[in-house]
Amino acid sequence: MTNGWCFDNTYYKLPDSFKENIEPVPVKKPELVILNKNLAEELSLNFSNLDNKKISELFGGNSLPQGSNSIAQAYAGHQFGHFTMLGDGRAVLIGEHLSKKNRHDIQFKGSGKTAFSRNGDGRAALGPMLREYIISEAMHNLNIPTTRSLAVVKTGEKVIRETPLHGAILTRVALSHIRVGTFQYIAARQKKNELETLLNYVIKRHYPNVENSKNKAIDLLNIVLDKQIDLVVNWMRVGFIHGVMNTDNMSISGETIDYGPCAFMDTYDPKTVFSSIDQMGRYAYCNQPVITKWNLSRFAECLIPMIDKDQDKAIKLATEIINTFEKKYEEKWLNMMRDKLGLFGADEKDKFLILDLLTWMHQKKIDYTNTFCHLMNFKIQKIKNYEDNIFQNWKKRWQKRLSTNNNTPEKYINLMRSVNPLVIPRNHKVEEALHEANQDNFIPINQLLEILNNPYTEQKNIIEYQIPSISNEKYQTFCGT
Repeated sequence: MTNGWCFDNTYYKLPDSFKENIEPVPVKKPELVILNKNLAEELSLNFSNLDNKKISELFGGNSLPQGSNSIAQAYAGHQFGHFTMLGDGRAVLIGEHLSKKNRHDIQFKGSGKTAFSRNGDGRAALGPMLREYIISEAMHNLNIPTTRSLAVVKTGEKVIRETPLHGAILTRVALSHIRVGTFQYIAARQKKNELETLLNYVIKRHYPNVENSKNKAIDLLNIVLDKQIDLVVNWMRVGFIHGVMNTDNMSISGETIDYGPCAFMDTYDPKTVFSSIDQMGRYAYCNQPVITKWNLSRFAECLIPMIDKDQDKAIKLATEIINTFEKKYEEKWLNMMRDKLGLFGADEKDKFLILDLLTWMHQKKIDYTNTFCHLMNFKIQKIKNYEDNIFQNWKKRWQKRLSTNNNTPEKYINLMRSVNPLVIPRNHKVEEALHEANQDNFIPINQLLEILNNPYTEQKNIIEYQIPSISNEKYQTFCGT
């Protein structure tokens, strides 16, 4: 029985320098924790003829599906600014599955040691794998490009971090796992033929419309730059902080990838950092666009030999593209914020209107998500600051701006509701669900996933998922390795 699996493993056929051929390390006692039936259906997969034991063996890596060819991918990365040769140290790509609509990488995360493990155990703990499942599915439902999570299984083994933890494997689904770091790894080998192979492969797989371009490297740089701007503007829209924006965590396909120390901002503060290892705030909320440009610059450096034989000319062409970042980002960010405020058209004063609201939110320590809910007339909490003169005067300016460009209440509310979520994965609710899951109680996590399935829709009994934590403790997240 194939259960709908249809593998066509093109990356597996690339030269050995791109990967290691390796199978997942079998686990002691795989046990299914969660299966994403909606995603399975989208992938044209059907596991109804398998019992939980067989499903667990499949997603635990003990019984690989027919047609799979498992590999660990090689890549490099600038981690907090420092270049390192990396690779899949605890993940195995079992193949590329063809659904009715697309090609998808199927990867087991936490599947054991590889050649790239660098003294690690190659395993993952249950908590971080469930966190990725929750956040990646929330991001998908928020209409933000992202990898997806198909299943989580416990391994029946312990992994040692600060304490012994339940081992687990996540099945991750992506358009591909090719990263800026993949190009860095190949470029560092200084073999132009391999770089050309990767460039042609990426374009054929992801951007075939530029296959016949006169300068494929320039076109790819432009495309990836635009996709990354769109992605980060979306992160800023919902208050998402990735937490570890290394170049190995920037996907060439434009998907959010690698949910380690990620979280959503409650109180609006541009310098918000959640990652326990980001001591200097390199990947803070306000720095995400800056780091995106920095990462894209590293990508451009890899492409220099492919842009032009004349290195000086190639650098000039690449620099011109990278220098378009600020203007493009600001324009897309302004339009995103206009949408959040229900504004149609453009007014030269819009930027001041937006920045004045954000400044007020920062000064008064106001919840980011719930402020936009308040402006859409969803009164989640009675907040005295919404009654103060500064905010009331700002509202008068906003309402005056709303009255332009043939706007109507119905039009602007519909626009606002399409981009402002009523609910996000509140950090304390995620932690509560993960704590219970570690005690083998999966009811809270299923309830949370159900609520996050429709973030823009009014739902009954969601108020506890909308109110931010009352704790004054600084929230910290960890990478899980």
